[in-house]
Amino acid sequence: MISKQNEILANEPIQIEKAEKAAQIILALQKELKERIARGAGPFLAAIYDEKGNLVAKDSNSVVQEKCSHHHAEMNAIKAAEQKLGTFDLAPYNLSLYVTSEPCIMCLGGIMWSGIKAVYYGVPSNRVEEITGFDEGFKPDWLNEFKKRGITVYGNLEPQAGEEVLAAYVREGHKVYKPSR
Repeated sequence: MISKQNEILANEPIQIEKAEKAAQIILALQKELKERIARGAGPFLAAIYDEKGNLVAKDSNSVVQEKCSHHHAEMNAIKAAEQKLGTFDLAPYNLSLYVTSEPCIMCLGGIMWSGIKAVYYGVPSNRVEEITGFDEGFKPDWLNEFKKRGITVYGNLEPQAGEEVLAAYVREGHKVYKPSR
């Protein structure tokens, strides 16, 4: 059941069953993310599922590990799904992306161009920035822009679990990458 203190953000009328299913997946990702961080992964995890609930691809942030600024969890998961399905266009597969935190500006572009049909996320960007100091980027009215493109979004799903993971990541001294300005 979804925590009552959270206000779900969505770009369609909220369907409770859909939100509860997504929240369960997000909570499982947050739990797995803790284990991945212990093995050196970055602080975000994304999974892509088909419309029948089958896992297509899952990956974590690997920017620091692989020394590549665009290796965000969402981008890594999208790449893995495209490779698995042998295509650059995921739209015909009716896939949904679940991610531990709201996608940053780069990942929003990648999601839009990949053909993903729905995005479900945990921690909103303002809290990611407050906890980690990572710049999520300029994202004006992205929920409506996704809606115009047929991409459903549900966010702020069980954010407390993700905030705890992010805070532990920072507290434990893991690197939060930021470009030099």
